Formats: sequence, structure tokens, C-alpha cells
Amino acid sequence: MRRAGATVVMAMRSLLSAGGRSALTSLGILIGIAAVVVVTALGTGARQNVADQIQSLGQNLIFVFYQPVAKSGARGVRGGGGGLSDRDARAIAREAPAVEESSVYSDVRTQVVSEVGNARVQIVGADVNYFRVRGFRVAQGREFTESEQQTKAKVALIGQTAIDKLFPGLDPVGRYLRIGKHPYRVIGTLQPKGQSPFEDQDDRIIMPIGSWRARVAPTRGDRVQLVLVTAKSAHQIPAATRQIDAILRQRRGFVEGEEPDFRIRTQDEFQRSQDAIFGILTALLIGVATISLFVGGVGVMNIMLVSVTERTREIGIRMAIGARPADIQLQFLVEAVTITLFGGVMGTALAVGVIELLKAQLGWSMALSPSAVGVALVTSLVVGVTFGFWPARRAATLDPIEALRHE
Repeated sequence: MRRAGATVVMAMRSLLSAGGRSALTSLGILIGIAAVVVVTALGTGARQNVADQIQSLGQNLIFVFYQPVAKSGARGVRGGGGGLSDRDARAIAREAPAVEESSVYSDVRTQVVSEVGNARVQIVGADVNYFRVRGFRVAQGREFTESEQQTKAKVALIGQTAIDKLFPGLDPVGRYLRIGKHPYRVIGTLQPKGQSPFEDQDDRIIMPIGSWRARVAPTRGDRVQLVLVTAKSAHQIPAATRQIDAILRQRRGFVEGEEPDFRIRTQDEFQRSQDAIFGILTALLIGVATISLFVGGVGVMNIMLVSVTERTREIGIRMAIGARPADIQLQFLVEAVTITLFGGVMGTALAVGVIELLKAQLGWSMALSPSAVGVALVTSLVVGVTFGFWPARRAATLDPIEALRHE
């Protein structure tokens, strides 16, 4: 034990005597460890951010899209024939036991003019259930009523991003905005919901679906682009999906096994798709960071081989006065591991700073987990042992006589 302790002390002295070279050698490990830790934290933060955005769409939400398809199964032109309708939404709410509520939705992005400005904004046509289904809350004013929906009233609610574009610094409630040639009175503002995976949820104006179909984007009958459905609970989403499929197939004349003219998607499906994408990107980035670690390890090995060559005579003297090959091998292994551990610690510290900077810039929830720190340090140790073993072994197997003759 005393001999091993003396060997470790000697290794530390050797590193300190060449402090600049030791620090530069650890730079590759530092960059590799920092990259792995930052990429891991970034991937975790991105997943959580997307999960939060998907949850902001609503609770236990199911999306039913129209998908043009001919009876033969060949796809038709988008928007041609058929389509979902108000009646489909009402049938789903009435006949599906696992469904809590349904709503309809259509949208178009167009130019809107106010008394102080104009901008392109998303115009949403919806029914009175939309606010509950999507979880939109009124910040000021009120929602439109069933009566206003039926009479196609020219009223609207506006989100915060749209307010900033059309009524900067003003209270929009009671004011008018013009869509096409039609004036609409703002009867309420919406509480901010933030970004979803698809759009800025606050950059919108919501009006009764009848008014939207009559004036904003003239539409045949009671057609809508999308039916939104909420299940009674999260565990009833699969049952609700099956019931919606059966109801719409029966209403639209599609038998089991035939491709229908609608698609049903859930929030969980969106989440799985996003996770798959982020998983691939994270794996690629970690692969690049791992290559950086490998290059750093090769750099450590090369420097240690150079060190063995430079200190050949020193190694011969140590062997001549009684040092065993195991002592020589331990000394060089300790030097290699110390260099890589130093790089690992400094890389982790650098990663903490980068993560804090990214949190401030992106507004994501990111943190350096204890497991990531542990993996970083263990990786540094493994790199040190792996790439330091050959130089250490080479030093230990030197012939003492030849080493003493070395100039």
C-alpha cells in the first residue's frame, strides 16, 4: 500500500511538472464530455418542452381529420367531395360512451385590418364547445353564445399575439377589426397558451363556425376541417378512438377493413412521433460527441507514449533502484486517468454553464442530472484506463539496461 501511495504521488508530481502539456492533453476529453452532457440535457429538455406543448392542446384530446379517398382506396384530390361536418361531431358526442365532448374547427390564415394596423392572422371558426375542448380561457370579455353561433354573428375573440399585431398597447374588447369586407366586433381576449408543436396558439382570432363559413372562407353546407373530441379520462382514449371509428364508418358507409375517408389521431401518437424524431437526433449528436471523446483518448495515448520516450532513462533509474514493472505501469496509468478525470470534471463544469445559457435563451426546462455527472466521470475514467494502458504497459516492459543507456 505504501509503495502504491508513493507511486501515485510520483505520478502527480510528473503531471504538475508538465502542467501546460497535461492541461492541453485533457482538452479533447473536456470537449467530448461537455458535448455528451449538453446533448443529453438538451434532448431531455426538448422532449419535455414538446410534451408540454402537446399537453397544452387540451386534456385527453382526440383529432379527427378528413382524408379524401375514393371507394376503391385510391386517394382523391384534397378537399374534393365529402368532408367532416357539424353532424358528425354531434353524432360522436351523442353515441360514443367514452366521449366527454366534441367540437368542430376550421381555419385559414389571412390579412386582418384594425384601426391601428394590419397583419396576417390565423382565423378560426369553431363552435361554443371549442373553448372547453381545447382549454382556452377568456382573459377579458366573454365567449360567443349558441345564439350568436346560430345567427352567424360577426363577433370574435382574439389571442395575445394577434393583439400585439393588431391592437398594440390598446384594449381590443369592444373594438372592430375587418376581415375581407366584413367588420367583426371583438367581444373577448384569450389567456395566453403559448406555442404548440404546430403553431403559435395565441396568434389567432376565433369566431362562430357559421360566420367563418359564410364570410371568411365560404364553405358548402356544414363542412369543417377537423372534429375535436375529448375522452372522459386518459385511460378511455383507446375506447373512445374505437367508438369514433365505428360511428364514422357507419355514418359514411365504410365497412371494416376498408380504408375510410378520415383519420383519427391522439396526443399520445403525436408524442411518440416527436420522441422518435428526438431520439434519432440525440443518438446522432451523442455519436458525434463520442467520436470527440475517442479522438481525445487517442490524444492522451499519444502524449503518454511521448512521455514514456522522454522519460526512458528515468524509468531505467527507478527500475535499477528497486521499482517493479507493476509500479511503473501504475504510475503511467495514474497519470493517464488523472488527465482524463481532470478533463471530465472541467467538461462537466463547462456543460453546466452551457446548459444554464441554453435555458435562458430557449426558455426550456433543462437540468444536469446526477446520473449524467456520474456517467461523465465514469466515462473519463474508462477512457483514461483504455487509452493509458498501452503506454503504461510499454513503460513497464522496458529493459532496465537499455533504458539506462537511453539518452
